[in-house]
Amino acid sequence: MSKLVKNIQEAIKLSGLEDGMTVSFHHHLRNGDFVLNLVMGTIAEMGYKDIKLAASSIFPIHKPIIKYIEDKVITGIYTNYMSGPVAEAISQGIMEKPVVFHSHGGRPRAIEAGDLIIDVAFIAAPAADSYGNLNGVDGPSACGSLGYAYPDANHAKKVVAITDFLVEYPLSPISIDQTKVDYVVKVERIGDPRGIVSGTTQLTRDPVAHTIAINATQVIKNSGLLKEGFSFQTGAGGASLATAYYLKQIMEEEQIVGSFGLGGITEMFVDFLEKGLFKTLLDVQCFDLKAVESLKTNPNHQEISASFYANPESKGAAVNMLDVVMLGATEIDIEFNVNVHTDSNGVIIGGSGGHSDAAQGAKLAIIVAPLMRARLPIVVDKVLNISTPGKTIDALVTERGIAINPKNQELIEKLKGSGLPIYPMEYLKEQAEKISGKPQKIKRGKKIVGEIYYRDGTLLDTILSQG
Repeated sequence: MSKLVKNIQEAIKLSGLEDGMTVSFHHHLRNGDFVLNLVMGTIAEMGYKDIKLAASSIFPIHKPIIKYIEDKVITGIYTNYMSGPVAEAISQGIMEKPVVFHSHGGRPRAIEAGDLIIDVAFIAAPAADSYGNLNGVDGPSACGSLGYAYPDANHAKKVVAITDFLVEYPLSPISIDQTKVDYVVKVERIGDPRGIVSGTTQLTRDPVAHTIAINATQVIKNSGLLKEGFSFQTGAGGASLATAYYLKQIMEEEQIVGSFGLGGITEMFVDFLEKGLFKTLLDVQCFDLKAVESLKTNPNHQEISASFYANPESKGAAVNMLDVVMLGATEIDIEFNVNVHTDSNGVIIGGSGGHSDAAQGAKLAIIVAPLMRARLPIVVDKVLNISTPGKTIDALVTERGIAINPKNQELIEKLKGSGLPIYPMEYLKEQAEKISGKPQKIKRGKKIVGEIYYRDGTLLDTILSQG
């Protein structure tokens, strides 16, 4: 009546792993995750080759897997996001096959449709019992929601839970239950929860970010969407958190109660919930430790799966119920196409995550970004790589002006007479180039190092190696 095995090696043997198979990992411990390195190191030591790695995200802490790529232990990667040394090595062409990039909604779609078949899923479980019940809110490595691990647990041929906090049966509460898990392994540490913190959870003092936030708040207010039942998603960046701060002020002053906050949850969103400004939070990923504690203690803070969050082929994705989403960009072009996969030099620094999912689902998708970053214009003629199609973006808000996508005539009409600095996208591009000069076209290699798949499974774009 116990699924507990003595170590990772035994779990791998019992799972039936063979050369050429696909293993998966989730990223809720983010840059504090120890499990991916621990398992892949064991797989390499055991002599396996030609393993496909399906990790929902890859962070700087995962640098050791570069050696496994070089040694052909890992020959394929599927991910939603990638940053740090592994991303830099991929950009230089270290892999023979291109990395397959999904969105946070596209990954569960691919798994559930059988496009991405997982042979063995390794789930970092902050708390577990010996029969395979798991949660993310207890134990020394608590990371909160396990939303991105749900599709793996539901559809992998074998599921191995790796924990550093084993409790008596039955665990309570249960996120992923015993019917999904084959084996449980107890290790010393699965990660450092301090590494889950994304961006900053403190309100920025950057005047540029506050100017952007004030403009974005006014766009939302004038759109007519900021009313009773308002729903919202934002990231953890400076301008995004500042926008949430100003929205909170308006909601308090006008006594507006929103329906839900969605996505990766921060302390700012927890404050909305605790002050009664949102009725509930739908949490697929915790971005800081305050969010982890809130998920554990507040019944109106609800854990959701990646499929519930954004799978376009599920019977209902939460992004479809969004009023407004705030998103970032490394580049945006005059057609409103957005790049969040690479920097302006073509080096991989991220990925779609939920970017393209929320942009398509929300009524109003706003890009918040400075007009220039590192002395380079953010608005370009054509982005290096399309992460999110321009047809799903409604507005760009910068510190020097706002551009509204011509396809959204309703928003254009609502913003007339608002006094906001609204200009054509081409004008913002010209203003940036007057200050910084026109950037030189970068040299790129011919090798395709990444394939960007849209949330519905269609190939959206490719990423070329560095020149």
